[in-house]
Formats: sequence, C-alpha cells, structure tokens
Amino acid sequence: MPDATDADGLTVGQVSTRLGVTVRALHHWDEIGLARPSLRTAAGYRLYTAGDVERLHRIVVYREIGLGLDRIRIVLDDSTADVAGALRAQRTQVAERIDRLERLSAGLDRMIEAHERGLLLTVEQQAAIFGPRWDPDWPAQARRRYGETTQWQQYAERSASRGPEEWQAVSDATADLDRALGDAMDAGVAPGSPEANQLVERHREVFASYFPLTRQMQVCLGRTFEADPGFAAHYDSIRTGLAAWFRRIIDASARTHGIDPDTATWQ
Repeated sequence: MPDATDADGLTVGQVSTRLGVTVRALHHWDEIGLARPSLRTAAGYRLYTAGDVERLHRIVVYREIGLGLDRIRIVLDDSTADVAGALRAQRTQVAERIDRLERLSAGLDRMIEAHERGLLLTVEQQAAIFGPRWDPDWPAQARRRYGETTQWQQYAERSASRGPEEWQAVSDATADLDRALGDAMDAGVAPGSPEANQLVERHREVFASYFPLTRQMQVCLGRTFEADPGFAAHYDSIRTGLAAWFRRIIDASARTHGIDPDTATWQ
C-alpha cells in the first residue's frame, strides 16, 4: 500500500462522517476485501482516496436498496455481471416487501381501531347482524368500562381479524345457544346433569369468540346475567326465569370442577 500524507486522502472517521457509515462497517468491509483504503500514512493510518470513496458510495447505495455484500462484490468487480438484471431482481423483492409492509400497516390500523372501538362494523351492519335490540353504543360503553383489561385486549385482537361474515357466525352461534338454553329449561333439564353441563361448556366455547373464559370467570358472568337488568331482560325474553336458571347450571357445573361459586373470582 503506497505511503501518503494526510492531505492525499481521507481518514476512516472522515469517510464515516461523509457517507453516514459507521467506522465499524468500514473496518468490516476492509477486512473482507470489499473496500480497502488505498493509502497509508507513514504513521500507519489508513487513508481513502477519491476512487476509494466512490466505491464506498456505490456500496452504500447498493446496500440501501437491499443487495447483500456478496452480491455487491459481484456487481462491482465482475465485468460480466448483469448489473441491470440484479437491480431488476432487487426491485421485485422491494416491491414484494412494500406489499407486505402495506398489508402489515393495514393490519396495524385495524388493530388500533379495534382496541379503540371494539367492533369494526358500521351501525347498519351491527343492526343487521345482531338484531333490532342491539345498541351500537354498547361497544363504546364496554371500552370505557373494560378498556384497560386483558380481556378487552384479547377481544380487540379477535375483532381486528373479523368482518361481517365472521361476526354473523358468532351471532348465529350465540342465538343457537340461547335457543338451546330455553329448550333445555322447558324440558326440565336439572342443574348438574350431563345435559346442563354440556350447555355450560358450549357457552364457554361460544364466548371464546370474545376472549378465553375460565370456569371461575364464567361463574362471575352467570351472576351478572342474573343481576344485570340488561342481561336478565335478554335471557328472560327467551324464557321467563332463564337468567336465574342459566346462573344455576353454571354454578352446578363449576362445583363438579372443584370451584365454589360463592368464592369464585374473575381469574
């Protein structure tokens, strides 16, 4: 390597500043022979000539568009390399990456909106899916009440991936369960019986459309179904007394799993 004065070239630090490349990267490129400084001072410091800096500039450009160092070496050093072909291939990869990022961005937008709104349906869609008794303000009320809970986050994550068809399936499954509960009550199904316990398990499965429901949490929900005027009115509109009967079959099922309904907590 020729000797030179400091005026003949640029130091590693100067090149790092000029090109926006770390000194560590420059040292690495030097070590692997991709871009070595052509000069060295009498004191042994490495210096980059104008030609060296031009090569480094091209390396930076190619690296920014995603070419790997091995591919960059071929483009720079192999006179037979199809540079345009390599760049076209890289452009295709960039376009595919942009498409993935755009889809990711759209997914993030839906996730953010789901965390803020809960239900990503128009008022008209909600009425069509959940029926005329549905109040479109209920999701906002739930957000204000439960927005900081783990269960709201789980619900939002499920909601973000659902459109009208998926919500219609949830609504249909819920309606089918409500009918089955009413029919079982009419048939005199006793709390704690296999038929009643099966309905309780079915409720947990249907409710998992919103968030995972433990048996203790289900007991708490059963009490809410009976005590809350809105929930009680819903179930009692299906069959008079259904809210209280539903709570009793949930409690009986919990006991078969070693849970005392009187001490159950939201966990």
